[in-house]
Amino acid sequence: MTRRKKKARPAGERKAALLHRLAETRNPVALRKARGPFDVVGDVHGCLDELLALMQAMGYRVEREGKEFAVTQPHGRTLAFVGDLVDRGPAAPGVLRLVMGMSRAGTALCIAGNRDAELVRVLRGGAAQVTRGMARTLDQLAAEPESFRAAVLDFLHELPSHLVLDEGRLVIAHAGLKEALQGRSSAPARAFALHGDLTGKKDATGLPVRRIWAAEYRGKALVVHGHTPLSAPMWLNNTINIDTGCAYGGHLTALRYPERVTLSIPAKRIYYPPRRPFPPNHTLKGR
Repeated sequence: MTRRKKKARPAGERKAALLHRLAETRNPVALRKARGPFDVVGDVHGCLDELLALMQAMGYRVEREGKEFAVTQPHGRTLAFVGDLVDRGPAAPGVLRLVMGMSRAGTALCIAGNRDAELVRVLRGGAAQVTRGMARTLDQLAAEPESFRAAVLDFLHELPSHLVLDEGRLVIAHAGLKEALQGRSSAPARAFALHGDLTGKKDATGLPVRRIWAAEYRGKALVVHGHTPLSAPMWLNNTINIDTGCAYGGHLTALRYPERVTLSIPAKRIYYPPRRPFPPNHTLKGR
């Protein structure tokens, strides 16, 4: 009896399957050889309409199939998210469905943000401070089936703290990451990637005070991050902050790599009033 040869899958499908398999390892260097091209999206915070508009502007075709989404990416590009998919915005379940579906298909990558990690703690019944923005996400998830909430918990729990891509030329970390911690799976690397370089102090509004780590950064890898909302994307040394405060009525921004070009979509409205005004970019450049 002769065996039939299995029909080879198209190169695009093989690449997608590999990305999905490696992304599930939670290892920040598992995708080191992935060269992209990538479209790195800033903090979405449940702003589904703006995310769909940004994807369309970048050439992604998105079709709704009930509550799910079918996405066709342009020219083999891969979306990558800097974390904070949830909290504050009006449509966290829709954002989660879109990102989870693309991650399963191998057409998107995602790392953990501090609000995503906080949601995991809340869903597990652990000690966590439930802010008004997080309560909004929990209310939205309460209207979803238990099976979906369980899938969300599994997905967010497995997200890596950061990703090293393109043979070390690109690092994506929610709050950024200094060179000595890049590629490490340690607790200090995860804490820095999720929260930044904390001083242990709080400002007048009760928010944590962070050191401007990027002012001293001299690493070879381009570090793309979010976490601290600004009025516009900010380049500082070989880093860029693409959190432009969409949930606060600002913009949702993406960085196209390797082109190093940003694209921003304005928020439809203020979904959540900020506790303090966006700091001017020039005040964050350090000395």
